[in-house]
Amino acid sequence: MTIDILRAELDAIDERLLDVLRARIEKCVEIGHFKRENNVPMMQPHRIGIVQERAARFGATHGIDQEFLRTLYNLIIEETCRVEDLVIGDPA
Repeated sequence: MTIDILRAELDAIDERLLDVLRARIEKCVEIGHFKRENNVPMMQPHRIGIVQERAARFGATHGIDQEFLRTLYNLIIEETCRVEDLVIGDPA
């Protein structure tokens, strides 16, 4: 095993992570369309809490710092709310 092989493996993991993040944002676009078409408010605070708690439980189970995951999900949620706002505000 060399550092180059290890880094290549890490790069492959990063690519999968970014692809999953892209898929998550795309799903939030779909949700934004649904919310717009059905007059559902963009902000759903209870849902945010559910997502953050699920991430924290995952961290506890898998040895990942729960505060790190909460911070990460705060960033992800902030971006997906921004995207949903754009979709909901777009009359197209």
